[in-house]
Amino acid sequence: MNPLTTLRTALSSIGANKLRSGLTLLGIVIGVASVISLMAIGRGAQQAITANIQALGTNLLFVRPGSTTQGGITGGQGSASTLTLDDAYALMDKVYAPSVAAVAPERRATGQVVAGNKNTFTQIIGVTPEYQFVRNVPVASGQFVTWGQVDKRSEAVVLGSRVSETLFGFRDPVGQPVRINGRQFKVIGVLKSQGGGVQGLFDDQVLVPITTLYYRLSSRRTAQGGISVQTVNVQISSSDAMDGAVQEIATVLRLRHRITATDDFTVTSQEATIQTLEATTNVFVVFLGAIASISLLVGGIGIMNIMLVSVTERTREIGIRKAMGAKRRDILLQFVSEATLLSLGGGGVGVLLGLALSRLMDGRSVGGQTFQTAFSGDIAMLALVVSAGIGLFFGIYPAFRAARLHPIQALRYE
Repeated sequence: MNPLTTLRTALSSIGANKLRSGLTLLGIVIGVASVISLMAIGRGAQQAITANIQALGTNLLFVRPGSTTQGGITGGQGSASTLTLDDAYALMDKVYAPSVAAVAPERRATGQVVAGNKNTFTQIIGVTPEYQFVRNVPVASGQFVTWGQVDKRSEAVVLGSRVSETLFGFRDPVGQPVRINGRQFKVIGVLKSQGGGVQGLFDDQVLVPITTLYYRLSSRRTAQGGISVQTVNVQISSSDAMDGAVQEIATVLRLRHRITATDDFTVTSQEATIQTLEATTNVFVVFLGAIASISLLVGGIGIMNIMLVSVTERTREIGIRKAMGAKRRDILLQFVSEATLLSLGGGGVGVLLGLALSRLMDGRSVGGQTFQTAFSGDIAMLALVVSAGIGLFFGIYPAFRAARLHPIQALRYE
């Protein structure tokens, strides 16, 4: 038998039992659709996480107190106040750190913010004017913290959008007084709503001059003296200068801290954070795919079961073909092609269904969680190849069983 005849015969045999063939296809359809839709959800979540980190600002490095021991394990990061405001300003030295475009030191605390009979407990961030641009936090109304307010330790505050809504409703709070931990502050601005993701945390926070936070809301000094900071956000001139900038920052801080052995600071980048999260989410995506592929295995077992039934039902037909000169390989190819066609047909329908499900779920909110999906052509091709492989694998045994039948015994079969 030539390949075209084998294909026609396989299609004819499948079409002879439409309901049974359709139910057999269903297992593969569900399996492939599950794999594609779950992988699309996993990749969508991965892309959303990456986008959220990138939204923090461009070409960022983060300098924090504490050292990193060998093997990349952080030891005591942030536990000691080894960074000061003067350290942050020193990183702007174009002689020692030419790759640094801007620095935005920050210091954090928590407190009660009260306006009239409304109040909220939130995080307070002490910042400098560059923070607005380095961390990408634009102002919706009013203004951001100014250098004059930093120098004078002014009791000025910029509210996050949700904090503003909690305290003032839909009124513009600019110019209104609020009390933070018992001290009276004046609202000078409201941040633009950042929505979901990491940047959305700013909606629930308030920003004050870093000197005000240190001297008015907390009063702990470092061993070296000066205003201690918890993070120095460093914006680099270009992504190509990242590696050089890390060395420049390390050199400046080592000279200032007179370090000869272990660093008392840690420099991390967005890229390192993204790579770590991608590695973590890749495991999650593979796990989702593995769970979904179980249904593919079940579909393959269904194909084997149906093919075994088909061999039994068509025993006399096999005997007639062998009596007329059909060889073992002809019978073998006949049943393998039927199993593969079933599997491929189910795979094709499953890909379309998986694409439809991933598109349908994109942007949908379920239980307060918004799904983001990312359909990928390589996953669709992989699912098709796997479905064809499953048909081939689970169709081999029934095909061998049919090919080994003795023609005389097959003709006598009732």
